[in-house]
Amino acid sequence: MAWIVLVISALFEPVWAAALAAADGLRNPRALVVFAVGLCISMGGLAWAMRSLPMGTAYAVWVGIGAAGAVGYSVLSGQEPLSALKLLFLAMIIGGVIGLKVSS
Repeated sequence: MAWIVLVISALFEPVWAAALAAADGLRNPRALVVFAVGLCISMGGLAWAMRSLPMGTAYAVWVGIGAAGAVGYSVLSGQEPLSALKLLFLAMIIGGVIGLKVSS
């Protein structure tokens, strides 16, 4: 169950990151609400998962999934281009996350 909560909380990391970017210097109240809710879900899930998972592994998995999700969102929304190198490094992040899960 801790792994499921960790993955779900990590998927909220790109949500709050994108909302923070859309907040326009804290001038967009809707984006700020999405940011606050996403951040609470993301951090709360991470904290809950760390009760039974090793801290280093949980944090690395959370950051890896969140970073890959943020890049994926940026590419899909047209905010940044996709390149072969970017795909390679994203695959390395995902491979590392899977490796941490398998080894724990």
